[in-house]
Amino acid sequence: MPISMPLPPSCQRQASPGRESAVTPTVTSPGMERSPGPVSHTYAGAPAGGDRDGSKSPEASKAHEKTGKKKKKGKKKHSAKGKDQTGSHQCVNSERTQSRTTCDQSTQTETEFTQIQATQTPPLQCTHTQPTESKSTQTSLSKLTLKQVYEGQVSKGENQARSADQLTVLTWNIDGLDCEDLKERIPSLLEYLGKSLVDVVLLQELIPPYLKILQDIMKDYEFLEGSDNGYFTAILLRRSRVELLESNIVKYPTTEMTRNLLIATAKFSGHQLCFMTSHLESLKISSQERLNQLRRVWKRMKEAADGQTVIFGGDTNLRDWEVKKLGGLPDGILDVWEMLGEPEDCRYTWDTVTNNNKEIPFPARLRFDRVYLRTAREGPQLRPDSMTLVGLEKLKCGRFTSDHWGILCTFSFQSQIEQ
Repeated sequence: MPISMPLPPSCQRQASPGRESAVTPTVTSPGMERSPGPVSHTYAGAPAGGDRDGSKSPEASKAHEKTGKKKKKGKKKHSAKGKDQTGSHQCVNSERTQSRTTCDQSTQTETEFTQIQATQTPPLQCTHTQPTESKSTQTSLSKLTLKQVYEGQVSKGENQARSADQLTVLTWNIDGLDCEDLKERIPSLLEYLGKSLVDVVLLQELIPPYLKILQDIMKDYEFLEGSDNGYFTAILLRRSRVELLESNIVKYPTTEMTRNLLIATAKFSGHQLCFMTSHLESLKISSQERLNQLRRVWKRMKEAADGQTVIFGGDTNLRDWEVKKLGGLPDGILDVWEMLGEPEDCRYTWDTVTNNNKEIPFPARLRFDRVYLRTAREGPQLRPDSMTLVGLEKLKCGRFTSDHWGILCTFSFQSQIEQ
């Protein structure tokens, strides 16, 4: 059955939450221009020093949350002033009233929509052929559906050698609120998830129609959602490797952006682990609420059973000075980026110098996305092996899969003797 995704190419701010209207664009997948491969970093020992803020401008800390979208070629761009006032994806806190961004149907008559199809043959144009191949071969390879794109990459990923005891975790804000260039961005995400075969995927800024596509295609994962309305987080567990034991949602009582903490307790390779994800309150003016939420995350991590390893990954929207304001990380909770020696090429996960998905009139480079680890207090200890940023490939549309880079981490267990 075809998958209908009610996502129009223009998104309008709504003063109150609302569901997306039922319109369905066609997706044709492109090729990608790949940048040089990212560098993985290995664990060198004890955590390094504290955070450092990479922003050179005080305005940079305000720029993260849904300012104006990068307009398609040929369309008129919004000015910086216009984005502050009418930007279609900016979460704002005005007069203590939440303004939520959802995708709504455009009233312009020039817009036409058809279906995104996941299981039927036509519309995706994914050409991964060599120049020497015949035209007939290229034609047969070009007509791939979203499901075929994903499953084709899965078959390749299964042939890659990996230790059965090595855990892989990906956290990524996929910017589901951005309704532009989905015909390239959705296949790009599926292609990466298929070939990487990540054990645990932590997603932020997911929306219902985007979730529907992933669920209908990624049958090899179990899905847990932080909500079913607006935009929300999700945890994906690879069924063949990770067994779900229980899950729950912790509400943030004073959030004005419907944020929460999603938790899943699972078993991996005979070990019990707890995975957490959250999208902490956005914008610099929401610093106090964001820190309240961060305290709740840390509290839940510390309260986990002694035999559990806890991994948190998410879009924290943190500025480095905010962590210092709380006195640094609590005892027993470690920042994986610091554990790996603070690799420079993994420092900035929201980087408008390289990533042009948002129209920002000044450079902003911040480490909004973070991974925290609380090792088990008894039994084997989980340690990070590597960290890599993902989503660095520029698509044919000239944009990226998301305005955030994803963070892929690998972990291994160490016995008491190895420690």
